[in-house]
Amino acid sequence: MSSGPSAAPGSTAAALRHVLSHLVTPLLMCVGMGLAYLGAFHAPEPHDLRVDVVGSGPSAQVLAQTLQDKGDGALSVRTVPDRAAAVDHLRTQASYGAYLPGKHPELLVAGASSDTSATVVEKVFTKVAAEHGHPLKVTDTAPTAGGDPTGQGIFFLLVAVSIGSYASVAVIGGAGAVLALRIRAALTIAASLVVSLIGAFFAGPLFGLVDHGLGGLWALAWLYSAGILLIGVGLHTFLKRWTTLGVMVLFVMLNFTSSGGIFRPELQPGFFGALHFFWNGAGFVEGVRSHVYFGGYALGRHVLVLALWFVVGLAVMGMAGLAEARRRQVTVATVPAGPVGGSAEAGAVRGPGRHVRAEAWTEADGEEELEEELEQAVGV
Repeated sequence: MSSGPSAAPGSTAAALRHVLSHLVTPLLMCVGMGLAYLGAFHAPEPHDLRVDVVGSGPSAQVLAQTLQDKGDGALSVRTVPDRAAAVDHLRTQASYGAYLPGKHPELLVAGASSDTSATVVEKVFTKVAAEHGHPLKVTDTAPTAGGDPTGQGIFFLLVAVSIGSYASVAVIGGAGAVLALRIRAALTIAASLVVSLIGAFFAGPLFGLVDHGLGGLWALAWLYSAGILLIGVGLHTFLKRWTTLGVMVLFVMLNFTSSGGIFRPELQPGFFGALHFFWNGAGFVEGVRSHVYFGGYALGRHVLVLALWFVVGLAVMGMAGLAEARRRQVTVATVPAGPVGGSAEAGAVRGPGRHVRAEAWTEADGEEELEEELEQAVGV
């Protein structure tokens, strides 16, 4: 009898191969997160950042052209006739700063649109005012709620809702693999409802990230979360243990970095700016901003983005259902019939015992797979 838990050389080699094969996923996560986050955030520089100079006379035109030339592509400077037009551009996010020159120069910004963009614009025009020997007054035409002074609380809400959503994918897709697809689909809708309610509680009563429009924020959070869950659970049918890596690429690496929650596209490389136009995280962040701070301007487009991701999720679930049905047909076709009153071994293949044994194996296997997926999912 063995005196300890020492393993045979063959089993040690097999266990080592198992560990090494599973190390591939965290290493790929490391590479992916580094490329995504550092590529998007390590050196924010403005390019074609739209700003206005208020005035219609020659001096305003000269100032606008001078800033345009000095900016070397960093700024896109235009003139507007009056303050009202400048405020309208800020409220529709057609510009991110408006400078009113004179003895008492003033800069108009919209902090709710992007605090980092407003900071960049303020730095530019502080220098302009200083060159004329005047202090600069800064007026925020769209300030954020008291609980979100930097305007980045919506981004961190996005992070919380995203993690709750794709971690739920690991549970429903892994532990729920033995359930019928329609039950898993119902669980995804229920989970997205719970996640979105938690997000709304964070945004309103708990941290005060918004001071109105909480119902609309919840609706956007639910649509966003449901899209992630439907896509993730559907993909689990095809990707299995690689699902976590897949959803992290889609909903963390490419999603957080293109959302505009920290830096708007005008401060990022072009790749992330392009994703911002149609990725679901940007749809959520910009949708909440539009709903809460900008009177619903362009809200329909952001809702459409989230709705299209939801439809994609339904399509992926539909494909998963077809794939699982084909697998069941192949399994039934390849199982030998066996005698009606056959042996115990035959009963294990054909009779009720087959289902008990299959379910027991699947549950044990699913628990191991679920544990691995959860460890990966929460290790962002």
